[in-house]
Amino acid sequence: MVDTTDGQGTIERGESRPLIPRRSVAAATWALFVGLALVMVGNGLNGSLLGVRSDAAGFSLAVTGVIMAAYFAGFLVGTAYAESALRTVGHIRVFAALASMASTVVLIQAISVEPITWTITRFLFGACSAGLYVVVESWLNDLATNATRGRILSVYMIVTMGGVAVGQLLLSIEDTSGFTLFIVVSVLVSLSLVPISLSASSAPPIATPEPIGLRALAPRIPTGLISSFFSGAGAGALIGMGAVYASQVGMSTTQISLFLAAPMIGAIVFQWPIGWLSDKLPRRGVLFGVAVAGATTPLLALAVPVDSAIATLAMFLMGGAMFPFYSLTVAYSNDWLKAEEILGASGTLVRVNGTGAIVGPLLVAGLMAAIGPRLFFWTITGIFSCASVYILYRIVSKDALPQERQRRWAPIPARASAGAAYLIPRRRRNADGIPTGNPINK
Repeated sequence: MVDTTDGQGTIERGESRPLIPRRSVAAATWALFVGLALVMVGNGLNGSLLGVRSDAAGFSLAVTGVIMAAYFAGFLVGTAYAESALRTVGHIRVFAALASMASTVVLIQAISVEPITWTITRFLFGACSAGLYVVVESWLNDLATNATRGRILSVYMIVTMGGVAVGQLLLSIEDTSGFTLFIVVSVLVSLSLVPISLSASSAPPIATPEPIGLRALAPRIPTGLISSFFSGAGAGALIGMGAVYASQVGMSTTQISLFLAAPMIGAIVFQWPIGWLSDKLPRRGVLFGVAVAGATTPLLALAVPVDSAIATLAMFLMGGAMFPFYSLTVAYSNDWLKAEEILGASGTLVRVNGTGAIVGPLLVAGLMAAIGPRLFFWTITGIFSCASVYILYRIVSKDALPQERQRRWAPIPARASAGAAYLIPRRRRNADGIPTGNPINK
């Protein structure tokens, strides 16, 4: 409790003041990003660690696929429950509860190396992660202004993808057969509470858009929905089963960490060039080109030794196509929606993407078990080949949206919740590239 001064100069008791004042927008924003970064580093390390340990523990590929898919199932469930909890108990308490639970379930994974335990805890970790994203996105939206909204979204993408990459690299700091790395994940997630708890004392308002269901969107943005599903399937396969594949083909721990970090780094490097192209060229054509790149880059990895530098480069290029593909999908879908519909449609796109992410690990695990580890890459090629064929069909059979009606591209993290749509600047461009129209929110 601290003393505060009102407008008349008198002192009032009973009000708390955040260590980082609300008026210090930059400090509050970076506090949120530091907390999110710690969560993402722990998230990246936990996923790769479970993949390696599942193989070492002798879990079948089918079982491992279920464990990895459980994270994405939890993510879908966690988003809805987090939004409900925010209205009841507020942002700081929700973040504290979810971070504490996520930290705890990681320690349970270290104690009980059993398929059923790991499936349940992986589901809970995914649900907690989704809730943490919702809290951070809601806070960032409250702090953002028209002038900063795009920059905040860009930093958000860098922090999420970069955090996962750092987490993958931490896999090589200690023997994966012990408890240490599980403890590291738990500590990282627990530490995320510190900057978040100090960033604000009052909760931002919670805005819930009117949802637009799948049935209403399917006739309007079929390409966006199909692409969102295949994007999720490809990302789920890569994130969920990448460590398992690398372990099965005999990579060292250091090689595995580089192998898994490379796609995340590629995503950061290629997001803006691809986004810039999509603003200058017909977006559907760029979407097709990126889908083709997502289908062909795994073939490069198949053509070289698994432990070669070119294989790591192939993973870098694969991530550079796979993750920007989702941002393009969202941008393309938004082109066909009214400004006031974007927020309501974003939840449906996230759910479709999440459904694909559940299917991806299950599909890869089944094919790897039936035929062999090389089906890891062949499956990803197949997923993006299907996306390419469908997009090409739409290009040939349906007229494109005039380029001057395209909205500005924005970088959307692959695992963001629907709340990230609030950070997208809502402006169209005219034929000269000048923003027109009024953005939603602030």
